Amino acid sequence: MPGLKHALLVLLALAGSAQAEELKIAVGQRGAWDTAIAELGNRAGIFGKHGIELQILYTQGGAETQQAVLSRSVDIGVAAGTLGALGVAAKGAPLRIIGGEATGVGELYWYVPLASPIKTANDMTGHTVGLSTNGSSSHTPLLLLAKEHDIALKPVATGGLAATLTQVMSGQIDVGWAVAPFGLDEVDKTIRVVARGSDVAATRQLTTRVLIVHAEILAQKKATIEKFLAAYRETIEWMYAGPEAIHIFAEFAGISEAATRRTRDEFFTKAALDPGTVTGLPEMMADGVRFKFLQAPLTQDQLARIIQIERTTP
Repeated sequence: MPGLKHALLVLLALAGSAQAEELKIAVGQRGAWDTAIAELGNRAGIFGKHGIELQILYTQGGAETQQAVLSRSVDIGVAAGTLGALGVAAKGAPLRIIGGEATGVGELYWYVPLASPIKTANDMTGHTVGLSTNGSSSHTPLLLLAKEHDIALKPVATGGLAATLTQVMSGQIDVGWAVAPFGLDEVDKTIRVVARGSDVAATRQLTTRVLIVHAEILAQKKATIEKFLAAYRETIEWMYAGPEAIHIFAEFAGISEAATRRTRDEFFTKAALDPGTVTGLPEMMADGVRFKFLQAPLTQDQLARIIQIERTTP
């Protein structure tokens, strides 16, 4: 039974808590399915079972997460934008990528109030469109959307999901951004989706968000970080194995279980969350140069230094 299984996992976590190793992590965007992996695994006792005691800090986006890692305020950053991470590392910052966080941006969407005249991506031209922070994983897809549709947007950093919704509904910005499941309960009631990340062809096979650490933290806590990654992978398997994660996430995010289930089944595949995979680096680096995140594509030696995970796909 799911409840008994959850209770047993928690008991195992408590039994090992005396020996648990503490890790502080910064997570971009509270309330998204993919960014909740650590939260859900922690609540289910999976990280405790692996001897990890997590302290979780939520940020407004990838750039803020990245800064927390570089300042060593946290040990691990979750859901940092890949291009933003490569850009600062290319300039010599001691940042390392230890895993992929999400491949593709099918969960990303752009929306407007129901009364807005904007109906499609082509109607966004000349309008203000939200993103979390510059260099984040919501920034590059927006630039690519504009490029593919040949439209002139006015990108505006609006911060987190709830803050963006407030700005959209109050008229401070024309088009908001969100990731499922945020807002799904309001679609066609108070807001209308005008474009989705899956509409941006160039992003479908790109690992747009990654797990990052400071190089010194990686050297000092390598064994503990490996335990974290093992628990992270086990949590992903558990999230797709049955309904228990649906119940916990719905309570955590304050949304319906129906919206949560739709998010898992329609917007995120398990494979897209595999931390052992980073895909589309050549294409991302070309976009990085085009959008001025990078001065030039990184060399293989630079990539080998920055990306330190068990397996990657070009």
